[in-house]
Amino acid sequence: MKNKKTLILFILIFTLGIIGYLIFFTKTSIAPENNGEKLIVPEGETYYVPDEAKDMIIVNLPKAGGVITSPLTISGEARGYWFFEATAPVVLVDWDGLIIAEGYIQAEGDWMTEEFVPFTGTLEFEKPTYGDTGSLIIRRDNPSDLRRNDAAVEMPIRFN
Repeated sequence: MKNKKTLILFILIFTLGIIGYLIFFTKTSIAPENNGEKLIVPEGETYYVPDEAKDMIIVNLPKAGGVITSPLTISGEARGYWFFEATAPVVLVDWDGLIIAEGYIQAEGDWMTEEFVPFTGTLEFEKPTYGDTGSLIIRRDNPSDLRRNDAAVEMPIRFN
C-alpha cells in the first residue's frame, strides 16, 4: 500500500514538473516570433523573415520559389552589421531540412557600416534524389552568440 502511494506521488510530481517545463519553455522559446511581416524582394517576390531581419537584407538571386541548379549564385544587399569580417553564413537544405550545401556570402564593399552593402556567394550541391523543394537560409553572422543578435532569411526554392 505504501509503494502504491509513493508511485502515485511520484507520477503526480513528474507530471507537474513536465507541465511546468512546457509552460516555461514556451515563454522563453529561442525562436523569434514572426508576426507575418513580409520583406519585398525585387520583381514582387515575397518571403517571410523574422522581425529582426526586416529591412536588413534584400536577396536578388535566387528568387523566392525559383528553380535553382548547381552552382547556385546568391546575390543581393545587406546592412553592414549582417556580416562579420565581411562574410555571413548560408545553408541550402532539402525538403526535410537536411543540409546539402553550406558556405558564405561575401560583402563586396566596406561592411563596417549601417548602410546596405552588396554581396555575392556561390554554393555547389548535388540535387537531392527525393523531392524537388528546399530552402536557402542566409544567416546574420553572430560571433557574440547572443540570441538577440540572431537573424536569418529563409527562402523556399525548387531544384531543377
